[in-house]
Amino acid sequence: MNFNQAIQKLNKILSEKQPEKITRSWIVKNAPDVYRFIWKNVRAETGEIDWDRVTISMNRRFQKRWIYRKRLTKSKWKARLYEDQKEFEKVMEKYKDRLYTFLSFNNEDDWSMRDQISIAFVRIAQKGNTLAIREITNLLRFTIDFWIDHSYRIYNWRGYESEIQEQLKDCIRRYRFTGSFIGYLFKTLEYRGRGLRPLRAYSLDDQLFFGEKRRVENVVKDAETGKIRIY
Repeated sequence: MNFNQAIQKLNKILSEKQPEKITRSWIVKNAPDVYRFIWKNVRAETGEIDWDRVTISMNRRFQKRWIYRKRLTKSKWKARLYEDQKEFEKVMEKYKDRLYTFLSFNNEDDWSMRDQISIAFVRIAQKGNTLAIREITNLLRFTIDFWIDHSYRIYNWRGYESEIQEQLKDCIRRYRFTGSFIGYLFKTLEYRGRGLRPLRAYSLDDQLFFGEKRRVENVVKDAETGKIRIY
């Protein structure tokens, strides 16, 4: 049995039995040979069973029925923060040559790889590894900035830097086994960005009047209030 055959067999059993909830215990009971294959051959960088690879390969209608562990609350996540360089390096070493996918992607393989890298970092970030939290938030900011520049559905977030960081960390904390993390992040920003008024960030070096002046030359101090105004 190979991975594709295992997933095909699992999907077939799921279609026949139509469980409301799917857990590893359910798979052990109803598809023991599939579970044995997964336990032996499908492992994440940290050594645990890579259930992300399994669930993202299942038929879409079954993905949201998957239950692995209780969702961590924000307070619990903060209480468990730690720094583990070895755990972090296991993921970084594997994907370091493909991190460019967060800046640009040329084909479907790059798109899929970006999601795979995201999920790998998200999983150890959810455990509380601060190195992973820092790395994945930095990488995903490149992706979010690209969306802001190119998607009208995300454009409203322009200028809301601190709010973006909070939404990003919340998505990392809340993400479960429901398919693409990148897709989950995009939809979250789309829905929560509705009604936001886009803010434009101005630079004092911006050129005005067809390049004849810079914005800094239009900085004026109000004589009465002492406030700085930019025209």
